[in-house]
Amino acid sequence: MSGHDSKYFSTTKKGEIPELKEELNSQYKDKRKDAVKKVIAAMTVGKDVSSLFTDVVNCMQTENLELKKLVYLYLINYAKSQPDLAILAVNTFVKDSQDPNPLIRALAVRTMGCIRVDKITEYLCDPLQRCLKDDDPYVRKTAAICVAKLYDINAELVEDRGFLEALKDLISDNNPMVVANAVAALAEIQDSSVRPIFEITSHTLSKLLTALNECTEWGQVFILDSLSRYKAADAREAENIVERVTPRLQHANCAVVLSAVKIILLQMELITSTDVVRNLCKKMAPPLVTLLSAEPEIQYVALRNINLIVQKRPTILAHEIKVFFCKYNDPIYVKMEKLEIMIKLASDRNIDQVLLEFKEYATEVDVDFVRKAVRAIGRCAIKLERAAERCISVLLELIKIKVNYVVQEAIIVIKDIFRRYPNTYESIIATLCESLDTLDEPEAKASMIWIIGEYAERIDNADELLESFLETFPEEPALVQLQLLTATVKLFLKKPTEGPQQMIQAVLNNATVETDNPDLRDRAYIYWRLLSTDPEAAKDVVLAEKPVISDDSNQLDSSLLDELLANISTLSSVYHKPPESFVSRVKAAPRADDEEFADTAETGYSESPSQGVDGASPSSSVGTSSNVPVKQPAAGSPPAPAAMPDLLGDLMGMDNAIVPVDEPAATSGPPLPVLLPSTTGQGLQISAQLTRRDGQIYYDISFENGTQGVLDGFMIQFNKNTFGLAAGEALKVPQCNCRAPCSSKCVLYSQAEKCKHGCSVSISQDAPWNPLPYRDYSSGGCSWCKVCSQNAKQGDGPSLL
Repeated sequence: MSGHDSKYFSTTKKGEIPELKEELNSQYKDKRKDAVKKVIAAMTVGKDVSSLFTDVVNCMQTENLELKKLVYLYLINYAKSQPDLAILAVNTFVKDSQDPNPLIRALAVRTMGCIRVDKITEYLCDPLQRCLKDDDPYVRKTAAICVAKLYDINAELVEDRGFLEALKDLISDNNPMVVANAVAALAEIQDSSVRPIFEITSHTLSKLLTALNECTEWGQVFILDSLSRYKAADAREAENIVERVTPRLQHANCAVVLSAVKIILLQMELITSTDVVRNLCKKMAPPLVTLLSAEPEIQYVALRNINLIVQKRPTILAHEIKVFFCKYNDPIYVKMEKLEIMIKLASDRNIDQVLLEFKEYATEVDVDFVRKAVRAIGRCAIKLERAAERCISVLLELIKIKVNYVVQEAIIVIKDIFRRYPNTYESIIATLCESLDTLDEPEAKASMIWIIGEYAERIDNADELLESFLETFPEEPALVQLQLLTATVKLFLKKPTEGPQQMIQAVLNNATVETDNPDLRDRAYIYWRLLSTDPEAAKDVVLAEKPVISDDSNQLDSSLLDELLANISTLSSVYHKPPESFVSRVKAAPRADDEEFADTAETGYSESPSQGVDGASPSSSVGTSSNVPVKQPAAGSPPAPAAMPDLLGDLMGMDNAIVPVDEPAATSGPPLPVLLPSTTGQGLQISAQLTRRDGQIYYDISFENGTQGVLDGFMIQFNKNTFGLAAGEALKVPQCNCRAPCSSKCVLYSQAEKCKHGCSVSISQDAPWNPLPYRDYSSGGCSWCKVCSQNAKQGDGPSLL
């Protein structure tokens, strides 16, 4: 539709559909054409014009190519909702596929391929076969793509009618665009198939390399991407492929350049000559640099790909680091990517240039970018040992600027530098301590506390510095609390004087009594036990030598990196994730019993006459279990073959080990899978699993009662299932009336003397971290100690550990 056709999109008339119907059946060609344009306009803006289907289809019989295209467009949109009426158009399609005009032949086949209606696909086969061998290359290239569309609708039909072989024949076509479309179609089909369909041989290889020079840019991309899957037989063949592909590096289209780079990188793995590899690296640098002069969006895609390339072959761009310097008007996402690449390319030779840049970036206005720049300086220090001192000098200069977020980020990275180079740069700690009052971010606070604890023996007032943080201990985030706890223990072990003793007592008390964080509480208990039983062992654990951290600039695993490099110029190389993590091409294979399964799935539930046992004796444990024999299909059904039980067991995830019938399943193997957690079941937890014992299928169930009441009257029912399983007898479960497990270990602080219920009844007065040995009174009744009784009255129950 041309520009002046916008009038068709605006109408205020009432009864629009009847008017359009009348115009579509007009005897005048121009009026019918205008009517179809109005219909397409209405369809475009979201109006439902499906009621005009028959009238629009009647307009197909025309010599006017523009009108025919419009009708075909309408058909593609509405054929799926009107499949029976769409068959009316089949005769016209078949007739058009034999039209003298190649444009109409191609249009007919393309449209039939786009109409995703099973009934029409049968009629598409004959026209498609003719068009694949058409004299006109435009028709052949259109038909090639149509095969891929048909494969997506009905793969079996495509294989049975020999379309795949016809596509492979088109790779030898004398027209490069036909070759490119055939390759694109085969690649698409291969992606959605589990078995090999499109395999490039040495004969096919030469055909594709020849067509490469004459294709359009997108044809070249399809061919290059397919060539990237070919593994050369030897170094000579790899060099030949690279030589033929290298001219594509000068192409104006970025996608062609990146696809060529991908092939060269893959083939370089097989090339043994160092001179050839060096020359290739030199040839790849200029086109990659040129990509960075494009608009920001293309720059970003190029940078994400370059990020991968420099991790594999840093020498390609080792001398081009200046092109990654950030410009003032670069978008933030481009700046961030450039920073990452600069860190990867930083070396002893160019570190001074890089540090000057980073220092400049650290004074900009964008806070995120400034933080990233400061962290980049720290990463360079960790990566380059000889440049570490210069990096620290720059960080100290930035700290002196007194910009809060710069200071905090600098302290975070200096902590990492101390980890990388222990006992080397401690002289700067005094400068860091001057900024203690300005720290308000958890990570910065935690880093500063770690530095104070790690070097407590070298800081005269380390106890005072830590004490300033301890005043707000309960309000601090978990990260800071954990570091404070560890740093205080380090200080106590290094300086066991009166001040640190009081501090450690206060910290341990806070960490075990005042907190709800299990990580903090558990760590405090461990430190408490260590300090009380063997201080020397505590020193070995807490003051042990830490592993030296290493450079993380090349974060990707080598196998993942190789996979991503094989997907350069795709979304995979932009996301830095393998394709299968965000693209799903897996299609469920149709099952022969789908219909039967659908019938049985809708039949509802099957109840078994199961009820609780009235006279069951009370149980003294929180949980109780039962095993239900499972009734197999009726005796009238044919006997299963010998291998059937194993297959059934695999299908239902049953344990095939033979267990005596009178032995509860819960005691004969791993714990049962939890089906209903206590959080969801309001205190009741149910675990269950299908098992087989002595050739009989059982359903083992365990109930755990975490409530204050008595639970009984359990019943069970099985849904209708494909295996025909049902409950063989009533569920026999004794009453479950105990609120908490007698076997649980319930510890207040770290004291250990337990009542019969597992709860703490006394607190050792020797020292806060000196627990008594465990004593277990598990025999006798199920009486609670005073603490547990009091908690139960308050509705808390015993404290379980």
